[in-house]
Amino acid sequence: MVGKIEGRLLLVTIALLVAGLIFVYSASFPLALRLTGDETGYLKRQLVGCLIGGLLLLAFWLGDYWLWTRLSPLLLAGVFGGLVLTQLPGIGVGGRWISLGPLSLQPSEFGKIALLMYLARSLLEGDPGDLRRGVLPHLALLGAFGILLLAQPDFGMFLLYAALTFFMLWVAGARPRHLLGAAAAGLPALGVALVLAPYRLGRILAFLDPASFRHSYGYQVYQSLLALGSGGVFGRGLGASRAKLFYLPSAHNDFIFAVVGEEAGLLGALALILLLAALVALGYLISRDARDDLGVLLASGATFILGFQALLNLGVVVGVFPVTGLTLPFISYGGSSLAVSMGLVGVLLGVAREAER
Repeated sequence: MVGKIEGRLLLVTIALLVAGLIFVYSASFPLALRLTGDETGYLKRQLVGCLIGGLLLLAFWLGDYWLWTRLSPLLLAGVFGGLVLTQLPGIGVGGRWISLGPLSLQPSEFGKIALLMYLARSLLEGDPGDLRRGVLPHLALLGAFGILLLAQPDFGMFLLYAALTFFMLWVAGARPRHLLGAAAAGLPALGVALVLAPYRLGRILAFLDPASFRHSYGYQVYQSLLALGSGGVFGRGLGASRAKLFYLPSAHNDFIFAVVGEEAGLLGALALILLLAALVALGYLISRDARDDLGVLLASGATFILGFQALLNLGVVVGVFPVTGLTLPFISYGGSSLAVSMGLVGVLLGVAREAER
């Protein structure tokens, strides 16, 4: 029997899935028609990700989360191996994906679940208040991920991993002065990452002065704001976006919210934001009512990943944050991203099931 909060979470998730599939098709069909001759090409791939995500959701919902966390070292090892494979010629695609015939897999997306599981179990069994034994080993793990993620390069995903690690340490009881000191110590590394990849610095400069860079590093954000503004209150109508007609790069991916705002207007965009906010609120309630500390850590971390990633994506689309390259959970095109988002909902459902049982 499905519990009350589980039912609400499922309804919100289904609503987000339906909205995502609709807007992935709407935002991608011009590009799909040009590249493949099939206007539903990207939608079909997204449906495969939805199917895989459904299996992950059921596995984490019905499975024992204590067992999943015991398997987390194996999951982490698999993710590390996948990240290495992305750099191998003939196997890796674009530095971030592994080719699986007509489909591709992004290991860094699945790393979000593996890292969450590992951190929850490791912090529960360790001493987060101790700098040497509780904080530094987890920061070393983050550094190892950083080397592989920046080699792709995927600075946005590394930022998400770093935020998750610090958040989990804080929830588990790490001392704020240790976390602040570690963050300060990492600032020089951040500066090196910016220098080694000039386009990252260009994105920051475009964020600080959009008008001067609207034809270069700020082009996406400029086109995104035009699309959002042209939608008005009620929108142009579903399928009527002009920005997706090759004016706005990544219209079906990182910047799909701009298409939502253009086609569904302010009201449609606010409705989508409310659904995402409801997802985060339900995740918070589940973490608050979890039956044990492991459930608290897992539910808090899963909620943080979904909420933080959504916040970053929305902030980029409206010009509040520099471009990060992160997708909007459930809405953006990307089979791996969709599958992992559904898997994280499965983690929340599993924690809620144990609490309500």
